[in-house]
Amino acid sequence: MNYVAQYLFESQQILRQIDQLSIERIADLLLQVREASGRIFFLGVGGGAGHASHAVNDFRKIAGIEAYAPTDNVSELTARINDDGWDTCYRNWLRGSHLSRRDMVFVFSVGGGDPDRNVSNNLVLALQYAREVGALICGVVGRDGGFTARLADACVVVPTVNPETVTPHTESFQALVWHLLVSHPRLRAAEMKWESMNDHSTPAPDTLHAPAPLTSS
Repeated sequence: MNYVAQYLFESQQILRQIDQLSIERIADLLLQVREASGRIFFLGVGGGAGHASHAVNDFRKIAGIEAYAPTDNVSELTARINDDGWDTCYRNWLRGSHLSRRDMVFVFSVGGGDPDRNVSNNLVLALQYAREVGALICGVVGRDGGFTARLADACVVVPTVNPETVTPHTESFQALVWHLLVSHPRLRAAEMKWESMNDHSTPAPDTLHAPAPLTSS
């Protein structure tokens, strides 16, 4: 099996194994945040930071939930890193944003943070602060979920099907999960561009045939 076939086969395995109940639980909590006029604060590092910025757009525009990410304001973030240090930059940003129990901290991370091994301590300290103030915590993470999964009210751990491709699969499925959430009928508050154009040449969802079972062939 070549690399393309192997990677896609692994993706099929992840789709079979991913915890749907955890995704539904996150949807429940997001609805709770919106009903309380709370906010979502998306945190990530590297690829997770890129996801955070994209998710802010989608949740504000499509789900109608006020959302922010510290990595969208480079000036403030770098000032906090310069003056206070990397480990505390997200925690202090949340404090400056007056994080409250009506809000949610949502993490995109491969490892989820690990205080014992000194990995992603900025996420660890931010999550500890979120727990202190009573904010909800959710995440989409990889491997065993790390610190995020241990503290979260709901967390999707992307199944590891190949230790050599943990990062690309985790980051791929982070995007899948948040797009699933913003398009979820219970959360979607506004139509998306192409769906709103009503192209009747495409069958409505209830007229589509169920997909064939996933196979390795």
